[in-house]
Amino acid sequence: MTKLAIIGGGGWGTALACVLASRFDEISLWMHEADLATTVQQSRINRVFLPDIQLPRNVGATSSLETALRATDLVLSVMPSHVVRAVYTRLKPLLRPGTPVVSATKGLEAGTLERVSQVIGSVLGPGFPIAVLTGPTFAIEVAAGKPTAVVAASADLDLAQTLQQRFSGPTFRVYASSDPIGAEIGGSLKNVIAIGAGICDGLGLGHNALAALITRGLAELTRLAVAAGGRAETMAGLAGLGDLVLTCTGDLSRNRQVGMKLAQGLQLGEILAATPMVAEGVKTTSVAIELARRLGVELPIAGQMHAVLNEGRAPAEAIRELMGRTLKSEGV
Repeated sequence: MTKLAIIGGGGWGTALACVLASRFDEISLWMHEADLATTVQQSRINRVFLPDIQLPRNVGATSSLETALRATDLVLSVMPSHVVRAVYTRLKPLLRPGTPVVSATKGLEAGTLERVSQVIGSVLGPGFPIAVLTGPTFAIEVAAGKPTAVVAASADLDLAQTLQQRFSGPTFRVYASSDPIGAEIGGSLKNVIAIGAGICDGLGLGHNALAALITRGLAELTRLAVAAGGRAETMAGLAGLGDLVLTCTGDLSRNRQVGMKLAQGLQLGEILAATPMVAEGVKTTSVAIELARRLGVELPIAGQMHAVLNEGRAPAEAIRELMGRTLKSEGV
């Protein structure tokens, strides 16, 4: 593998281009916005999404999928979950058969309820090895070279281990997993729980409440992942607990910030309009609830977040509803 194509030039895509630059001869960073791609290529800085980081010399920004994918050995896609199907429909005729594809998108597709790797597989069809890259990451810390650990997961463990060897470096440690289902469910649902964590912080409910929310949130991640065919032990690792803790406690978490602002009385529309960044948890909440119904799984925290985001329930009322639920054993 000598050329990597990163499809999606937001903060996370740009950060991955920086940290993986030493592992490839050439990296193409595809951006949807032509003017941004031109500016980044000229200035070597993504001022919209990662303004303090200089791109390595072997990273080129482009808005042309044809250019990005020409002679590429590996595709790493980093884009909002709701555009994955459309982008891969455009990608398909440009990919060489057998090219491995790695998804670093965290979310579920509305309507189909599919994980992102499932969406990619359904568009590309057989013949394209697929993996996911997930874990507790803030883009700016990865790009700045701060120590980070993630998971490469694929039903093809050989592919996961190949990515582990190829992507790992002094500041970026990759663990291999054969459980993409658990890895993707964990990476998707933790964003929903993080909105609840932001509500706890925004209402000033204290550390006890936050610890309880994270712990019971992990139970919901595990319940849904296992029902979908994933493994419970995956949720105890980086793709589950690790990502959940980071997103629920870190000030850089977009989903946590959404919850905090909701608790402060702001409306969802104005919160989302104030930033170009995507808070995946907002879209994932409704999809996760629908998937849970299909699988016969109960998600109390996610259910209350759905009510806050889509039904006008006050954040404080959502907390009262959770505290007033029928008493249960902890394992339930």
